[in-house]
Amino acid sequence: QAQLVESGGGLVQPGGSLRLSCAASISLFSFKTMAWYRQAPGKERELVASITGGGSTNYVDSVKGRFAISRDNVKKTVYLQMNSLKPEDTAVYYCNLLGSHPSSASWGQGTQVTVSS
Repeated sequence: QAQLVESGGGLVQPGGSLRLSCAASISLFSFKTMAWYRQAPGKERELVASITGGGSTNYVDSVKGRFAISRDNVKKTVYLQMNSLKPEDTAVYYCNLLGSHPSSASWGQGTQVTVSS
């Protein structure tokens, strides 16, 4: 069973930056495509960014050019650098394997990101 612990969230003003981290206890981590998701109040969880074991990345259009996903396969950690934050980025952010089902027991507690002046 995968274990995921997200951290790094907080309150930031519009235009600010945050760096999220996700410590992952996943077997064969370096071979797995990892992803960051977010869920805003009253909305469904959405995929934000993903990264393959080899470092290829993909982003949802709304964050392209502002967010950067990266990983450290030795530390089994995934990062999300978020720049030029907007109020609409406010959500709880989660990491997990790409394609994880919403009802999977592997989801962590997430980390809250609030963008507000």
